Amino acid sequence: MSGLASHEPASHSGGTDEWLTPPAIIDALRPFDLDPCAPVKRPWETAAHHFTIEDDGLSRPWEGRVWLNPPYGNETGKWLARLADHGNGIALIYARTETKTFFDHVWSRADALLFLKGRLSFHRHDGSIGPNPGAASVLIAYGKANAACLAVCKLPGVYVVGWRRPEQPVSLFDKEVLNG
Repeated sequence: MSGLASHEPASHSGGTDEWLTPPAIIDALRPFDLDPCAPVKRPWETAAHHFTIEDDGLSRPWEGRVWLNPPYGNETGKWLARLADHGNGIALIYARTETKTFFDHVWSRADALLFLKGRLSFHRHDGSIGPNPGAASVLIAYGKANAACLAVCKLPGVYVVGWRRPEQPVSLFDKEVLNG
């Protein structure tokens, strides 16, 4: 695993693999009880309790409402599966909707999405803004209360709820779909 809260390999992101969520995102969505992917050094709090890479937040018990900005890349799916199983929280990941991770843990399990307008600029440990990331971002709600939070949080973007899940196949010859 790369560092927690990582977003790109170090070679693509200015020499580090650990980036912090912009404080405006946290402020619009708080309060959170737990951040299981918190950086060791952080200029602002993201939740009442934090697990860092030193604590192995993936293996620890989770309680309450969770904020999740997971390691991006091969580890993302493990963290999203854990949050989906927990059922109470919001995650921030790249909006790569075509990936296996997105199909397995977002389209099939989330309650709502907020595709953020533009591209976020993540922050370094000292609070300074880092380089522009390689993709747009999405906030993912697990649990109805978190879906409601995304609906009213006033972050710029497009709120999506009520999509057809993969276990609900549609025939191209379904009269309801064709006439609907």
